[in-house]
Amino acid sequence: MKVLVFGGKGYMGQEFLRLYPGAVVPSVDIADCGAVAAALDEHKPDVVINTAGKTGRPNIDWCEEHKEETVRSNVTGPLVILDECMTRGIYVVHLGSGCIYEGDNNGKGFTEEDPANYMGSFYSRTKAWCDDILKEFPVLILRLRMPFDGSTHERNLLTKISKYSRVLDTENSLTYMPDFFAAAMQLIEKRATGIYNIVNPGTMSPFRIMEMYKTIVDPSHTFEKLTMDRLSEVATTGRSNCMLSGEKLSREGIQMRPLEDAVQEALSAIAAQRG
Repeated sequence: MKVLVFGGKGYMGQEFLRLYPGAVVPSVDIADCGAVAAALDEHKPDVVINTAGKTGRPNIDWCEEHKEETVRSNVTGPLVILDECMTRGIYVVHLGSGCIYEGDNNGKGFTEEDPANYMGSFYSRTKAWCDDILKEFPVLILRLRMPFDGSTHERNLLTKISKYSRVLDTENSLTYMPDFFAAAMQLIEKRATGIYNIVNPGTMSPFRIMEMYKTIVDPSHTFEKLTMDRLSEVATTGRSNCMLSGEKLSREGIQMRPLEDAVQEALSAIAAQRG
């Protein structure tokens, strides 16, 4: 199976390259039809995985001031990839986001069929717009939420929130990267299509995670609790807080470990690196 990864230099792209070490990584603007077509014709992949996209640096507030760039990466680019791959009969895998929801859907979690209900940030709106189109085609959409692992990578959720002096105490679904990639590989092997929520069972708040961080990684770490009504003091745009249902993935026979176990494993790995 010949794999091509768009966005292969990013956090998610690098991990997909570990999964598929022989994958091709073209350096092209995914919103450029000609460049995408040329890459596909040159390498003739069986599978295209799109990990390119703008999440903003240091966070999604960036997208509010860079809307054109965000749309090119999060909407135009994926649609160009879809069009060029459909023309050539190439299987497409796209990374979606759970940041298009707000709440826990009456304790059930949001399923893949639930329409987006959170439009509080430009980033979230672009992800919702793209999903609404891609889901009409035979594309695999891997929907993750607040990805984390046991590395010190700057895009790792645990790394990011450990730098915050104030962290939210609001429950969320999260995605542990080792479990995500194991699930992704199985779905790709099956040539599955449609949206799949890939989150670990359970929810946790960033505040709870930092309490565990203080216990496992750094007893001297200090931080304060941030409530949603004071979020505007540290962010220029809103934040999604939600619970996703993983039942569809379970029906495929793919199991994710409990979220708290995954967080503990990741924090233990970070502690081991610190010595």
